[in-house]
Amino acid sequence: MTDDAEEKAPDGEDDAPSTSEQAAAAATPDPLATTREELSRLKDILMRTAADFDNFRKRSRREIEDARKGGREELLKELLPVFDNLERAVTSAQKASDIKSMADGVAMVLRQFQDTLTRTGITRVPAVGNPFDPQIHDAIQQIETDEHAPGTVVAEVQPGYLQGERLLRAAMVVVSKPKSD
Repeated sequence: MTDDAEEKAPDGEDDAPSTSEQAAAAATPDPLATTREELSRLKDILMRTAADFDNFRKRSRREIEDARKGGREELLKELLPVFDNLERAVTSAQKASDIKSMADGVAMVLRQFQDTLTRTGITRVPAVGNPFDPQIHDAIQQIETDEHAPGTVVAEVQPGYLQGERLLRAAMVVVSKPKSD
C-alpha cells in the first residue's frame, strides 16, 4: 500500500514556493529601502521648509524696518515746515525791536505745529479738570484743596500725547486731594 505511505499535499500544493510567488516577492520592494527613501524625501522637504521660513522671517523683519523708516520720514516731512518757520522766527527775533510781533510770530509757529500733530493723528492728553487716570497721567504732586473733587487733575506740568489710542507720553500732572483736618 503505497498510497497510504505517501502523503500528498492537497490540490497539488508543494512546500516550495511556486514561480508566481517568487516573482511577487521579487516585485515587492524592500520595506527598509522604502522607509529610507521616504525618510530622505521628508528630510529634504523639512530642510526646504526651514529655509523658506528663515527667508520669510528675514523678509518680514526688513519690511517692518522699512515701514518704520517710512513712517518716520512721513512725520519728518510734515514737521519740516514747522522747523523752517521756527528758524525764521529766531532769525527775526534777533533783529526785531517789537516784542508783540515776535510773540505773534512764535504763536503762529506753535499753531502750525499743533495743526501738524493733529493731521498726523497725534492729540494732547486731556488733563486739567479731568479725573486722574494712571494710564495717561503721571502724578508728580498732590495738592490739598476744597475747590476740586479728590482725584481731579488741577494742573499740568508737562503735556502728554496720544497717537490714536496709543500713549506716546503720559501727562505730568498735579492731582487734588481732600484737605486734612
